[in-house]
Amino acid sequence: MAVDWWARQLSQRPSWARAGFIGTAGTDDAAELKLRSMVEAGVDLSRLVRRDGPDDQVIVVHVHAGTGERVFSSVGRGSRRPLSPDELDRDYITSADYLHLDGFHAEAALAAARWMKEAGKTVVFDGSRTSGYIGEHQRVLIPYVDVLITGAGFGRALTGRTDIWKAGDAILQMGPRIFVETVGEAGSYTVTASERFHTPAFRVPVVDTTGAGDVFHGAYIVGLLRGWTPRQIALFAAAVAALKCTQLGGRAGIPTLAATMAFLRERGITFEDERSVR
Repeated sequence: MAVDWWARQLSQRPSWARAGFIGTAGTDDAAELKLRSMVEAGVDLSRLVRRDGPDDQVIVVHVHAGTGERVFSSVGRGSRRPLSPDELDRDYITSADYLHLDGFHAEAALAAARWMKEAGKTVVFDGSRTSGYIGEHQRVLIPYVDVLITGAGFGRALTGRTDIWKAGDAILQMGPRIFVETVGEAGSYTVTASERFHTPAFRVPVVDTTGAGDVFHGAYIVGLLRGWTPRQIALFAAAVAALKCTQLGGRAGIPTLAATMAFLRERGITFEDERSVR
């Protein structure tokens, strides 16, 4: 894909919040299709690293028509060499207010997290759902994480505490200032130094749950950018995740900021600061 085409796409996007992706991609048609869709969504790929050969991050998603639950099938092509710290642009990374990590590219992720902490910026980490095992590459990141958002079971696996509130307290001692564990249709649990609370999930007609956790993370960072309180952010992220589940497709159901605010207002929930909502 031509760089000037990328630039034209990005120039048409709102400037109040910008996102870039740092990772690897192959050089086949599957990679081109994926990257084009990211650029069309306004994601800056200027620091993406291409690896010769077919893309190995291709997933087939099977969605149950009755429940909206999904099963992932990966295309077995072998793993590309992960990013190394010397392939990163430190100035580019630390120019951002927030760094979101997803658990991949272990050495590069740790280096980037350290740089952000040294720059006084915020690190957000996506701790996936787990039945009990957390890799060392994830554990070493925790002291550099400011906002830890996880799937069910992560807090227990990380701390050994079965009580979510006690697990949250233990995690705050490790470094993060906010811990959020999402538990699907049961909502989410938040622990900070000053409060702990449960946020129920919104009830909506569920078509496809693909990407619900991912958009929760993205929405949470939007809330941080706008300076909302943890309770407001948890509600906002829950609304975004709920709306996403009402449509088929990993990205098709992602709502706009304005649509999410309207969804919340319909349920009697308003934020004091809703300026520049669009």
